[in-house]
Amino acid sequence: MAGYEVNFDGLVGLTHHYAGLSFGNEASTLYQNRVSNPKLAAKQGLLKMKALADLGFQQGVLPPQERPHLPTLRRLGFSGSDEAVLAQVWRTSPRLLSALGSASSMWTANAATVSPSADSADGKVHFTAANLNNKFHRAIEAPTTRAALQAIFNDDRHFMHHPALPQVALFGDEGAANHNRLGGDYGKRSVQVFVYGRQEFGGEVGPSRYPARQTREASEAIARLHQLDERHTVFIQQHPAVIDQGVFHNDVIAVSNQQVLFHHQQAFLHQQQALDELRRKMARLDAELVAIEVPSARVSVADAVATYLFNSQILTKPDGKMMIVVPEESRQHPGVWGYLNEMVAGGGPIDEIKVFDLRESMRNGGGPACLRLRVALNGDELRAVNPRVMMNDTLFTSLNAWVDRFYRDRLTADDLADPQLLREGREALDALTSIMGLGSIYPFQQ
Repeated sequence: MAGYEVNFDGLVGLTHHYAGLSFGNEASTLYQNRVSNPKLAAKQGLLKMKALADLGFQQGVLPPQERPHLPTLRRLGFSGSDEAVLAQVWRTSPRLLSALGSASSMWTANAATVSPSADSADGKVHFTAANLNNKFHRAIEAPTTRAALQAIFNDDRHFMHHPALPQVALFGDEGAANHNRLGGDYGKRSVQVFVYGRQEFGGEVGPSRYPARQTREASEAIARLHQLDERHTVFIQQHPAVIDQGVFHNDVIAVSNQQVLFHHQQAFLHQQQALDELRRKMARLDAELVAIEVPSARVSVADAVATYLFNSQILTKPDGKMMIVVPEESRQHPGVWGYLNEMVAGGGPIDEIKVFDLRESMRNGGGPACLRLRVALNGDELRAVNPRVMMNDTLFTSLNAWVDRFYRDRLTADDLADPQLLREGREALDALTSIMGLGSIYPFQQ
């Protein structure tokens, strides 16, 4: 059965602000305490979604989460009315309020790991919400993420939803940002590639400056839960030296699409050995790996991190050729832009570049690939997806009007203590669940 890749982009939340919460993400740290524009951030994301949908790609939308997250604050001992809780935490720990006001669920590449039915023994699409336990502000996302995914992929004949892995360092899981799939048609069995930063039990040396967020143990657990065949599964360690240069997820140094792996020369530990294993396992499926390796002499790791060259999307066009989606920062860098143009002119599988202005999200530490969760579906599965989350003219108009109604165009961490922002957010999410047909997925709606 023919397959489709559907990209589900996250809507940027109403509390989008520059808190610098993500140690190891250098863009996040660089822009700490700047004034943000949530309205512009949301609209930039919507424009990207609509542009790709207009080009014929399957494009869905994932909702933001409720922030500030009052249930967690109450678990931490803050009490009284919602207004009293906000006042207490702002007075005693403004940094905590900033963490619990983070709009980081916009990075839906971290929402979950997804295995298509073609790869799973039971013939279902499997979802495991990421526990994200390396960062407190992200570790609280999993329950709402799972609820949202269940509301969108809500037919148990086709979809299986797993809880997040245990919230301990041993099973640190960052979702699809450390997961690739290499093969041919989206609807056919492919090789699943799990990239990890460290191995708790044994393994080789990890990074020393920044944390390795994904463990091999977590990746192996997800492979078991998703009923993957070890003959078509590969585990690769990310190079610790690049983690220490700000490559906090694999999708900052490598990206794949069908048979193509676009990666930096320093992306993986024992890189040649890893590529050889990929080639062998793809050959069993009559697929040939096309590895596009970017030399360090052409693009340094630092420049890759600064421009998010690899945090791009590679999409297959109707003619079978591929298009790479990059942020404006890649065009502004002469070396990176020069390399990209040489690559598309070189007769390889990628023959077109599409540039988007995602400045607001880039400054918070993520580019085009961070904003989307890839889900490979066959025709029956695609028809079973909640149709009200799929991008089209009607949804684009509705969501832009929704953003205009509820979003602020200026926000700092100080604003998170404003009870009116909390009320605006809840009213907005109530309206959004109605627009997208999601039901009651937020704690305040229960």
